Amino acid sequence: MKIVSNINELDLSKAYSYADYLNWRFQERVELIRGKIFKMSPAPSRIHQQVSIALSSMVWHHFKNQRCEVFEAPFDVRLNRTKQSDKKSITVVQPDLCVICDPDKIDERGCNGAPDLVVEILSPGNSKKEMKEKFEVYEETGVREYWLVNPLDKNVIIYTLSHNGLYQGQKPVLEDENLTSYIFPEMSIPLDEVFR
Repeated sequence: MKIVSNINELDLSKAYSYADYLNWRFQERVELIRGKIFKMSPAPSRIHQQVSIALSSMVWHHFKNQRCEVFEAPFDVRLNRTKQSDKKSITVVQPDLCVICDPDKIDERGCNGAPDLVVEILSPGNSKKEMKEKFEVYEETGVREYWLVNPLDKNVIIYTLSHNGLYQGQKPVLEDENLTSYIFPEMSIPLDEVFR
């Protein structure tokens, strides 16, 4: 397969495969959602980075001596659909943070399968992708818990996968409250330390 060194060589309306993705050598960061290319922001904002570092360190500290592993972007997560749908399309995303408890899903290229927990931090310009495209993909591929972190409004919305395979949204957790995971109930994060 041909190595692509300039994103302008690609047709952004076309669907691509994971094999295509592996041959891209351009500087722009992209995600592949259902075979479609989504450009990522060149550099996250200061607030995004501060929230990401705070959350990552707290989540990493919680899982420090446990079986589950914590990864930050850039880290490729390859997702395969579990519902009746187009099995040929592939999704490769780089969540801001993810927790993976099944070591068989981790390989040299990242994660192959749904993480247990995915955290995405909203920024101007990525909200629609995180709230629609990624929400749907995480739900249909079996990510057990999905956190949408909003640094501007200083809140977090938690979605948990129900027994019927659909996300159930919880009441938003506000900046003066503790964020407690539903699938890891022993993990509690004081949001006032995240949204300083």
